[in-house]
Formats: sequence, structure tokens, C-alpha cells
Amino acid sequence: MPSPSLQTDIPFRLDRLPWSRFHLLVVVGLGITWILDGLEVTIVGSLGPALQSHDTLRLSSANLGSIASFYVAGAVVGALVFGWMTDRFGRRLVFYATLIIYLLGVLLSALAWDFWSFAFFRLITGLGIGGEYAAVNSAIDELIPAKYRGRVDLIVNGSFWLGAAFGALAAPFLLDQKIFAANLGWRLGFGIGGILGLAILLLRRFVPESPRWLVTHCRNDEAEAVVKEIEKTVETETGQSLARPDERLEVHPRKSFGLGLIFSTMIGKYRQRSILALTLMVAQSFLYNSVFFTFGLILAHFYHVPNERVGFYILPLAVGNFCGPLLLGHLFDTIGRRKMISLTFALSGVLLIVTALLFGLDRLTAVTQTIAWLAIFFVASPAASSAYLTASEIFPLETRALAIACFYALGTALGGSIAPSVFGRLIETGSSWQVSLGYLVAAALLLAAAAVELKLGVDAEGKSLESIADPLSQS
Repeated sequence: MPSPSLQTDIPFRLDRLPWSRFHLLVVVGLGITWILDGLEVTIVGSLGPALQSHDTLRLSSANLGSIASFYVAGAVVGALVFGWMTDRFGRRLVFYATLIIYLLGVLLSALAWDFWSFAFFRLITGLGIGGEYAAVNSAIDELIPAKYRGRVDLIVNGSFWLGAAFGALAAPFLLDQKIFAANLGWRLGFGIGGILGLAILLLRRFVPESPRWLVTHCRNDEAEAVVKEIEKTVETETGQSLARPDERLEVHPRKSFGLGLIFSTMIGKYRQRSILALTLMVAQSFLYNSVFFTFGLILAHFYHVPNERVGFYILPLAVGNFCGPLLLGHLFDTIGRRKMISLTFALSGVLLIVTALLFGLDRLTAVTQTIAWLAIFFVASPAASSAYLTASEIFPLETRALAIACFYALGTALGGSIAPSVFGRLIETGSSWQVSLGYLVAAALLLAAAAVELKLGVDAEGKSLESIADPLSQS
């Protein structure tokens, strides 16, 4: 028996808001986690060769690849568990819980004493960051006005690379044994990042629960109160008077939506969209997890770059990865999702093929290899971020976080969790052609994703989330 219906204009009131300081605080309070994640993941990548030293954890290249896989596996499990919790219990509760778990994992990583302890602490860190992907992306997309949603989502996900840039700058300093002992510098990198992350807990108090989530979960009075407070804040900050929109939406609120209903919707009515989201996630996950968890090893093994200088090569890659979404993000809202997503995936794949062949032929140096990656990731970064944007906005509100979680988890399990271990072993062979073959596989996945987006992509630019996918509570 359907629940009583409710007429609401809350989605339209949120989408008609002008950009304000409130929206900026939402972006900073939620998105800054990616900066911290980029910081410590890059430190792990930069410290890879140093952690093989007899003075530190004495890890092999295969060990380092396996540790990266532990982190990714944790993220997969965290995304699924907390994705379900986000849709069931709300965005706000979960993005606090996942941040605490993430910070705990980072701080414990600083105390690791061998391979297994380090791998376990990275697993905990992954659990937190996986949950963050689901809770944060859904909250941002539901609070940001429709005309800004694409660029904001891409920039927030791309802000990971701001942290990566800081990590790349910090790594040479942390690895300088004239300043820190070999077994101390890398620990400080994790410890400092974890302590700084505690400040995010304070920033998040400015972020309200999603009114869209509240109104579909029998909490309409709370939703109205939150929206009125947001409108009051925006009017004060912008000096604009906000007219009430004429559009209204009929929903049938429920306290919970069963997993059976959610999954049957994703593989039934929205089967093609599910194929689209999964394809984009697999392609970007394989590329990023294969390259960035092993880039330090490539520099050390093939170009003989000293450990303390690895960070200088990662820095331009991080800058390029952030500049891509920053400079190209608005095109996803103007030119459109389908055109830009297919174009960025296809161009990334073509550039990667050229780079892989040059690497296999030993025609690259550490500098030219870095320049090639810079060009690739300037384009690939907005493509990768658009995978999360796609999973977030093309499914019904009631399954948004779980959809992000499922496709992140499946994409990472299929394309990301095995990539670091495989590439770690390919690097240990010492054969540039074997590593190059791995890059060609990544390129093929990118080109396949471009083709699927061109065929199945959804033109979601400028549209309300409810018009892209009808809420389950509307029926």
C-alpha cells in the first residue's frame, strides 16, 4: 500500500538559488577531505622506494603494490557499507562517521612497524575514504544548484590533486635524511595529515542534512526548516530577494526504501544507465590505480630517480590533474555532459597509447615521461571526476549514495584493486614492454568508456536531479 502523498517544492527552491558563501562553505567543508586524501596517498606513492629501505619497513615492490590493493579493497567495502547507510540514515551522520574512520586510519599508518600492520592500517583508511565518496558526493549534488552542479562536482573531486601537489612538495623534505631519520620522515607525513584533518570536523558543522533526503524520508518539517534557513542565509549574503518557484513535486515519503526496490530499479528501469556508470568507473579506476600507486617505482626502477626527488616529478602531475577539472569543468555544464565526457575519455586513451609505445621503445626520460603524464591527466582528470558525477545524478534520489557506492566498488574491484599489484609485478620484471602492455590495456578501457558514453550518456546539464531520474518516492 503506497504511503500518503506529499506536494513539495523543495528541490526547485534549492536549484533556483544564486551562488553564495553558503555554497562555498558546503564545498569546502565536504570537499577538503579529498585534499587530505590526495596528500597522504601521494606521500605513499612518493615514499614507495624509501619504504623498501632496510632502515624502514623493508618492503618489496610487490609488497607496495599489495598495500595499495589493501587500501583500495578497504575503499570498496567502505563505499558499499556506508553507501547503504547514507541512503538509510542520512548524509550528515555518515560523512561525520566516515571522516573519523579515515583520520583514524591515517594516524595509525604513521605507527606501522611491518608489512601487515601497514597494510591493515591502510585498509582502515580505505574504509573511511570509500564511505566519503558516497556520502560527500550525494550531499554536494543535492545542495548545489543545478546550473553549477557539474563544474562543482568535478572541481571537488579534482581537489584531491591539490593535496597530491602538497604531498609531492612535502615528500622530498620528509625523505631528506639530513633533516629526518629514514624511519621518521614518512611517519610524520601521515601524522601531520591526520592532525590537520581533525579541523574538518569543525568545518562540517556548517553543512546541513540534505533537505531532499529529509522530505522523502517522512521528515518534511525538518526539510522545510533547513531550506528556510538556507534561503535566509543566501538572501543575506547576496542581497537578493528569492521568489518562490511555481513547480511542485508529488512524493510518497517512506522511512526506508528496501534494497530489493533499489537494486531492481538499477538493473531494471535504469539498466543502461548502470552499464554506463560501471564502464566509466572501471576505466578511470584502472588508469589511476595503475599509475599513481606505482609511479614512484617507475621513476626509481627505469629512470633511476633518487628517492628524495620522486616528489618533484609527481608535483606537475598533481597540478595538471587539478587544473583539468578547474579549467574544463564549466564545459560540462555548457557544452554538455555527453559530449565532454566522451571527448575527455577518448582523448585520454589516444594520448596514453602514444605514451605507452614511447615508453616501450625506451624513448622517454624521467622528464619527458612526466610531461606525457601531465598532458594525459589534464584531460583524464575531468573524465575521471565525471564518472562520479554520472553515478551521482542519473539515479533516483533514494538510491543516490548506494549507486555511487556500488559503481565505485564494482569499478574499483574490476579496474582498480588488482591494478597496483599487477603493475608492481610488471615493474619487477624490468621489462619496459611488459609495463607498456599494461598501459595499453588502460587505454583500451578509456576508449571503450568514451564509446559507451556517446551511446548511452545522459544530457543532465542544467537539469534538476528529479527531472533526470524520477524519485522512487514519486510512485
